[in-house]
Amino acid sequence: SSASSHCTLSNRHRLPSFIPRTRARFISLTMATASLGKMLTSTEVRWGAAGWSFFIAENAILSENRTWLIANLGDDNYHTVYGTISTAATASIGYSYYKLQKNSANTKLPLLFQSTIPTVNRFAAFGLVSVGLALASQALPKMQVPVAMGSSEEGGMKLKVRCPFDFSDKYRDAPDGSIHGLDRISRHPGLWSFGLVFAGNAMLQSNVALRMWWSGPAAVAWLGGMHTDSRFRRGMGGQLDPMVDSQTSNIPFLALLSGKQGSIPDSLSSLMSETKPLNALMAIGAAAVWIISRGRIP
Repeated sequence: SSASSHCTLSNRHRLPSFIPRTRARFISLTMATASLGKMLTSTEVRWGAAGWSFFIAENAILSENRTWLIANLGDDNYHTVYGTISTAATASIGYSYYKLQKNSANTKLPLLFQSTIPTVNRFAAFGLVSVGLALASQALPKMQVPVAMGSSEEGGMKLKVRCPFDFSDKYRDAPDGSIHGLDRISRHPGLWSFGLVFAGNAMLQSNVALRMWWSGPAAVAWLGGMHTDSRFRRGMGGQLDPMVDSQTSNIPFLALLSGKQGSIPDSLSSLMSETKPLNALMAIGAAAVWIISRGRIP
C-alpha cells in the first residue's frame, strides 16, 4: 500500500513529457544563437563584409547628395571626389579578399561543408552563374552558326561558311519606347550579371567569410539598383519613365514572372526574339564547364 502511495505521489509530481524536450530545444537554440553571434563578430567575417559595405555606402551617400555636392564643389570636383573614394573602396575589396584567402587555411570559423562541394550547391551555383553569364553575353556581337545553307551563283543551294559573329546585327530599341530586350529581365542587367556570377561562386565556398565576400556584388546590384531607381524617380541624375517603372523590376525576372509585361508565355517569347539566344546558350555551356571543374572545395 505504501509502495502504491509512493508511485502515485511520484507520478503526481513528475514534469509533463514535453517540458524536458522544450528545455533541450531552448538550450540548443541559445547555443546556436551564441555561436552565430560569435561568428558574425569574428575578424574574418568583418573582412568579408567590410570592403563591399564601404563600396555600397560611399556610392549611396555621394550619389544621394549629388546635387548639394555639385553646388558646393562644382561638377568636375564632385566627379574627382567620387572617383577617388570609389577607387579606394574598390581597393579595400581587393585587400579584404587577399586577407581572407591568405588566412583561409587557418580559419577559426566552422566550415559549411567538407572536402566535396554538395550537389545542391553546385546546381544553385550553375543556375546563378548561367543567368549572370547569359546577361553579360548580350553585350557581345550576335553569335551565329558558322555554316549555313545559302543560294549559289548558279541558282541552287550550297553550304556556305560564314563568320561566327554577325557584326551586321544591331541592338534595336522598340520604336514606341515599350519594354524591350534585357529590360524585360531587369532595369539593371549589367549590375546583376556581375552580381549573379559572383553569387554563384559564393555557393562553392565552404568558408563563411569567403562566401560573404563573394556575395557582395549581389548586394551591390540589389541595393545599388534600388537606390538608383529611387533617385531617378525623383529626377536626381536621371529619369525613370513611369511606364517603364511599372512594367520592369530591379530583381531579375520579377516583373516578367509576375505578369507586369502581359502573359508570361508571350513575354518569354518576346524576350527570346529580342535577345541573342546563341550567345546565352554558349554562356550556359561555359557556366557548366566551370561548375563541373569545381568539384572539390578550394
